[in-house]
Amino acid sequence: MRKIIGLILVGLAVLAAVLALVWTPFDPVHAVPAERLQGSNLTHLMGTDQYGRDVLSRVMDGARTTLTVALASVALSALIGVPLGIWAGMRRGWVEQLIMRANDLVLAFPALLLAIVFTAVFGGSMWIVVLAIGIAGIPGFARVSRVGTLQVMAQDYVLSARISKVPGVLIAWRHVLPNITSTLAVQVSVALALAILAEAGLSFLGLGTPAPYASWGRMLQASQAYLATAPHLALWPGLAIAGTVLGFNLLGDAVADRRSSKWHSCTLMA
Repeated sequence: MRKIIGLILVGLAVLAAVLALVWTPFDPVHAVPAERLQGSNLTHLMGTDQYGRDVLSRVMDGARTTLTVALASVALSALIGVPLGIWAGMRRGWVEQLIMRANDLVLAFPALLLAIVFTAVFGGSMWIVVLAIGIAGIPGFARVSRVGTLQVMAQDYVLSARISKVPGVLIAWRHVLPNITSTLAVQVSVALALAILAEAGLSFLGLGTPAPYASWGRMLQASQAYLATAPHLALWPGLAIAGTVLGFNLLGDAVADRRSSKWHSCTLMA
């Protein structure tokens, strides 16, 4: 059931993002002052904002922005963190210590601080947020990959491959990576949920996607002045963030449960 609910929630967000690439009910950045702050109606299903822009169109466009940032930042984290974690788990010694201490150093700089520094140097943009969240997520992938690699490297078939002088790159590709894929899948789902929250938080603070382009966090920031008179401005982007994060977390739980059940079955068979 959790998997189904997670798939539905994530599927709705992905559908909105893909659909926004080719169509939205209205132009998400076009202001119509005469229609400002309307509630839900047949023309504007989610109402309009303080500039008369259609909220549904902006939520759809915000899904495209938010998911792009989340996917790009998690891809950056995985592409750097996974090889580092596997390398640390296979080499051990000073290599492992160097990589893990570097991870600890990166953990000392949260995504918000990195985004502020990058924004001050390069200016605010969506890709600055991707860079900040991506770098902040590297330690998580490195740690998970290292732990999984240590477990795989202790297996007899890997020891046989090492005795047979199989190159380390081939061992990592043929044995280590396939056996930690399920663990990485859980980490990816968790990282996507965290990336969505981080993007929303950074956009809320004005460090993300610049106006007038839509993002869920920026929509929440703009809604603060209208919470009493037009609560729908905060309701819909808030529900979008909460639903998508919940969906990814439910998918991660489902993958983790399936992995645990498989491990338990293998243990009983052994």
